[in-house]
Amino acid sequence: MANYRTELEKFLDGRKEIKAVIEAGRSSYTMVDLLDELDIDVTIAHPKDVKAIARAKIKTDKRDSFMLAHLLRTDLIPEIYKRSPQNRAYQRVLRQRAFYVGSITRTKNKIRSLLAQQREEFRDKVSRKRNLFSLSGVKFLKGLNLPDRDKELLSALIKTFTHLQERRDETNGLVEKLYQEIPEPRLIRSVPGYGIFLSVLMAVEIADIGRFSKVSKFLSYAGVIPSTHSSGGRSYHGKIVKEGNRWLRWRLFTLE
Repeated sequence: MANYRTELEKFLDGRKEIKAVIEAGRSSYTMVDLLDELDIDVTIAHPKDVKAIARAKIKTDKRDSFMLAHLLRTDLIPEIYKRSPQNRAYQRVLRQRAFYVGSITRTKNKIRSLLAQQREEFRDKVSRKRNLFSLSGVKFLKGLNLPDRDKELLSALIKTFTHLQERRDETNGLVEKLYQEIPEPRLIRSVPGYGIFLSVLMAVEIADIGRFSKVSKFLSYAGVIPSTHSSGGRSYHGKIVKEGNRWLRWRLFTLE
């Protein structure tokens, strides 16, 4: 069956009391939203926790679907939280901003690497410049008369850096709009160490704090609890488990 609404409606025509399960993935919400529109009860399965599929020696879509259906029938699906379309739209804004910030960092490193391979007089000039990526720093970089093709490479990297900064600033504006639109970030920001972006990030990733029955559940979701091995009356604790939501875990170890 093709992944289209008309094909799905044709397949489901005449069938009643339908339940569906979808393994979480990059585009799984496309089908989840469609099934919701058709008023079908749909569950999203945690791919790592569906061990019967994850550990299978033979993996095909048909076998995986059969196993998921069997686990759903026996009420053994390791279900994950189903986010609303609005919440996912918020996430896309934050992911975009994070993409630009990461790209800016990689471009800066590429520029530093190029400069580190130049002759002594160029390296000496660069070492005396306090901030290479401020307005004056970029002007300084443009004025460097590097030899051969390296000047062209540097010019291209500077253009990339400037472009990415502009795109990041545009996305910052979208994040600020979210900050005004959602009430929770303004509460989170009252805690020392939280700026606008990280406050919005926390609120969006948590989504509904009521889904955590206690603090330990939330910490487990963020993956910041210690690993534990308990046997024979003895317990050993190690490093954090690093499971769950990596964005929350990153935030809990980051100051803006």
